[in-house]
Amino acid sequence: MQKTNLEKIVLKTSVVTIIINALLSVFKLIAGILGSSMALISDAVHSASDVFSTFIVLIGVKISSKKADRRHPFGHERFECVAAIILAAVLFATGAGIGYSGVENIVSGAYKELEIPKLIALIAAALSIVVKEGMFWYTIIAAKRVNSTALKADAWHHRSDALSSIGSLVGVVGAMCGVPVLDSVACLVICAMIIFAAVKIFIDAVKKMTDEACDERTENEIKEFISSCDGVKRIDLLMTRLFGNRIYVIVEIACDGSLSLYEAHEIAETLHKGIEENFPLVKHITVHVNPYREEMEDSEVNSVDDV
Repeated sequence: MQKTNLEKIVLKTSVVTIIINALLSVFKLIAGILGSSMALISDAVHSASDVFSTFIVLIGVKISSKKADRRHPFGHERFECVAAIILAAVLFATGAGIGYSGVENIVSGAYKELEIPKLIALIAAALSIVVKEGMFWYTIIAAKRVNSTALKADAWHHRSDALSSIGSLVGVVGAMCGVPVLDSVACLVICAMIIFAAVKIFIDAVKKMTDEACDERTENEIKEFISSCDGVKRIDLLMTRLFGNRIYVIVEIACDGSLSLYEAHEIAETLHKGIEENFPLVKHITVHVNPYREEMEDSEVNSVDDV
């Protein structure tokens, strides 16, 4: 997937989510005010924050798609992780604010003075669940197509909004049934869900900025490909590291020690091109060739798992 396609898909997805989030947040705010539901008003604020988060995604992807330069010779992919971390911070702050509002209403007893939510609040909460869950699937599918960390974070932002709308629905129903404190309790549930999503996004982004290895399945597929290449007698070492949404690979292979330098180089070059062509997420691979000695087979074959 070319970076130009990445930007096009992210832009298209983001424009759609911005428009829907803007309309939905306005609708929920009006419904919350008219329907006398603090939980729904809090939910509207959360939806509004989604608009801001999507702009962060757009900026992050735009920067991460820039070509390598003198100051960033390995590229800019990690800027997308920076965008995801900022998004996690925004989510955390939003959740904390909503939680504080709920606690304040419960402690002060302000919930007792709230009006019983009206039918429009119930309809808005139910509609929000359906719309936000649909936005989650729309965004997560696009994120998987281009392996975008920031877009995945934005998708989970939508999912957290859908979950918070469930909290709003419970709060509205509880208040309509004569238990008004549930409306404020729902704010606490919303807070917990949003903070949980924020922490999850933060951890995922940090992993991709700290040279963590790629998933075991991908590593095994790379091993199988290397082993199937002509001239490769053994894999002495295989290391991978995540660089934003891309993968760097370091591999040491053993080849017949009687080969000329030119022949060994051809095997390494063929392997290098083959991995980059067959594994689109691999940005670069470094191949080192060792002379194969059969008597070292037992002592060296496990070096991959030991690293």
